[in-house]
Amino acid sequence: MPFGLYLLGLAVFAQGTSEFMLSGLVPDIARDFQVSVPAAGALTSAFAVGMVVGAPLMAVVSRRWSRRWALLGFLGAFLVVHVVGAVTDSFAVLLVSRVVGALANAGFLAVAVMTAVGMVEDGAKGRATSVLLSGVTVACVVGVPGGALLGQLRGWRSAFWAVVVLSLPALFAIARSVPGGVPQGARASVRSEVRVLREPRLQVALVLGALVNGGTFCAFTYLAPLVTGVAGLGEGWVPLVLALFGLGSFVGVAVAGRVADTRPGAVLLVGGVALAAGWGVFALTAGNPVAAVLLAFVQGALSFGVGSTLISRVLYAATGAPTLAGGIATAAFNVGAVVGPWLGGVVIGAGLGYRSPLWMSLALVGLALVVGGLTRRRQAAAVAP
Repeated sequence: MPFGLYLLGLAVFAQGTSEFMLSGLVPDIARDFQVSVPAAGALTSAFAVGMVVGAPLMAVVSRRWSRRWALLGFLGAFLVVHVVGAVTDSFAVLLVSRVVGALANAGFLAVAVMTAVGMVEDGAKGRATSVLLSGVTVACVVGVPGGALLGQLRGWRSAFWAVVVLSLPALFAIARSVPGGVPQGARASVRSEVRVLREPRLQVALVLGALVNGGTFCAFTYLAPLVTGVAGLGEGWVPLVLALFGLGSFVGVAVAGRVADTRPGAVLLVGGVALAAGWGVFALTAGNPVAAVLLAFVQGALSFGVGSTLISRVLYAATGAPTLAGGIATAAFNVGAVVGPWLGGVVIGAGLGYRSPLWMSLALVGLALVVGGLTRRRQAAAVAP
């Protein structure tokens, strides 16, 4: 894999730390601004809304820009809004800063995904995707629990300042390593690329990705109160459990990246069934501290292994949309990141407790399995003599 691909992963690490770190800071933010835990959890959904809107929009806006300057501009804007978030005393301003930061992150990721697959051969898109997403998983392993620990020691604002510090070396790395030319696919019209994105096989992959990611974020957003309120562990365990989830996600992406290009069907079927079953087992055994800690690792691996494989499927199916595929994939997966925490907040707000998001995650992944199974049956019937 090209060295520049790993540098893009560094930038994704900084941004992934920001996207996921709120899972360990939700209780502190809720207390600081005197809002409910589900309201503070809406900050995660607000970020995801910005990603959903911003990914295709920023992909269109930046499609004729130099890759290097597009990435630098988006990352610079991301850095600035985190300074605003770190100093504000208004929950509304913090909420807006999350949306604006997400727009910048969406633009960066949309360009980065297509830059990454453009650096490798046609048959290695799964591996390129896994390298890029390794920045997200390292953020879960190091950045997210580190942010939670900083929040416990020095307040949640210190975690925002840490994201600013992490973003600075990524800026310099991109300036020195990413090619400065305009993508060749920019010559294609937006209309022709949109026609490609209407292809049924691609749209099914997008729906499945949204459902699986919804299950991931539904559980992950409320993992901290689950650990302390259900498993009975102290607050000091929260960073460790988040780190284990992140370590599992790193393992899942690494393993899936090696087989997603050659055996994607096996990864999606076996991994999807195991993922759904795992959420159910987690919900039933969450009161057991050992089971909760172990399943945080297992579910992290399964969630990101299946999710990264679905992203690579989207990119393979959208070769005729070279500048918009990354944006539409980012948007679809963040639809799940919007709906998942919202559904988790709904069931918690209904008085069903902190186990309920795990059951909701099971329902979302189960629906993905049903949709995938029906699609395969319909495709098989269409080709039958």
